[in-house]
Amino acid sequence: MESVYENALIYKMKKEGLKFEEQKIITIPYKETIICEHRLDVVVEDKIIVELKAVKNFEDIHMAQIISYMKASGKRVGLLLNFGKKRLEIKRVVL
Repeated sequence: MESVYENALIYKMKKEGLKFEEQKIITIPYKETIICEHRLDVVVEDKIIVELKAVKNFEDIHMAQIISYMKASGKRVGLLLNFGKKRLEIKRVVL
């Protein structure tokens, strides 16, 4: 389900002329090696991480996930978007 909403969001951002990267991979270094990668749903204007969900309710793990992405990428602003409710739920996160 999330991919459907992501495609719609990408379509809308293109129409609005926003600069964005979808499914951006960032690496997590530790000492002299890469220990893992994160795949960010969307990064808008190289400033905001947008994480898409289609769940009944946000859980603590969703907040932990976006905070982890923000710390790893050096971005200070994130948006959690939940399409799993009757109305879009938006949670803004600032580090």
